[in-house]
Amino acid sequence: MAQALVTGGTGFIGKQLCADLLADGWQVEVVTRDTERARSVLPPDARPVPSLADAKAPDAVINLAGENLAAGRWTRARKREIRESRLRITEDLVAYIRDCETPPSVLVSGSAVGYYGACGDSVVTEDTPPSSEFQSQLCEDWELAAREAEQYGVRVCRIRTGLVLGAQEGALAQMATPFRYGLGGPIGSAAQYMPWIHIRDEVRAIRFLMATESADGAFNLTAPNPVTNKTFTHALGRVLNRPTIAWMPGPVLKVIMGEMAHLLLSGQRAEPRALQNAGFEFAFTELDAALRDLFARG
Repeated sequence: MAQALVTGGTGFIGKQLCADLLADGWQVEVVTRDTERARSVLPPDARPVPSLADAKAPDAVINLAGENLAAGRWTRARKREIRESRLRITEDLVAYIRDCETPPSVLVSGSAVGYYGACGDSVVTEDTPPSSEFQSQLCEDWELAAREAEQYGVRVCRIRTGLVLGAQEGALAQMATPFRYGLGGPIGSAAQYMPWIHIRDEVRAIRFLMATESADGAFNLTAPNPVTNKTFTHALGRVLNRPTIAWMPGPVLKVIMGEMAHLLLSGQRAEPRALQNAGFEFAFTELDAALRDLFARG
C-alpha cells in the first residue's frame, strides 16, 4: 500500500487531499505539532505524527505547511514568522528525504501565484520571473528550498496555487458571508486579476502531479480562465442572488490591513500552461459553473 507524508494536512487543501488519498487506498501520515487537534479535523484513517522522526518511509511527500499570509498585519515580526514557517519545514523535509534509505519518488511542494508579484493584466506563465515584492521573494526562496531534494533523486513539483474556492472553508467562504447580507462588492479598482481554482481541481492536480512521472518543475494551479475582481464580484453576487454595491476603496483597505492589503489590490493573470501541457484536464474552467457547484453542495 502506497504511503504519503503530508505537511499542512489540517489546512483547507490538506484535509481534502488526505481524504482523497485515503479513499484511493493510500496510507496517510500528517506531520503536526498538535496531534490531538489533528485527530479531530482529519479523516479518521489519517495518522497524525508529531515529527518527521515518527513518520514511516513515504512514497510521496506533499508539503503544504505555512502560516496564513492573511492571518494578520504584515509587521516585521509577522513577515519573519511567515518566512520561517515555510522555509523551516521545507528544509527539514529535504533533510529527512536525504536520510531516507529509499527516498520518496516525488515531492509536491507548495508555493503561490504571489511568486509573480503585481502583474496588471499581463499574462503570466511558469516561465515568468519573480518580482522583488515580499511575497514574490518568499515564494522564490520557498521553491529553492524544495528543489534541494532533487539532488537525492526526487522529482520535485512546485505548485503555484491561486485562490482555492471552497464553500465551507477558505477565502471564498469568508467572502460569501458579507455578500449574503448584501454587503459584497468590488475591491479597489476591481481591475486586478484573481487566478482561481475549484478545490476539487486543486486536489486532482496535486494527485495528477504525484502520479505523472514526467512532471517536474513549476506548475500554476489555477483555472485556465482567470477573471478580474469585478467579474468575480458580479459572478458571486449572481450565484448568491445578492447585490454587489458595497465598494471597498483601496486606500481604506490599506488603512485596515496595512501592507497585506497589497494581496487584494494586486493580482496575477496566471495561466496553467505547464499543467495543461502535461495533460491535466480541469473539471471547472469557468467561474460561474465552479461557484454554482460549490454553493449547490453547501
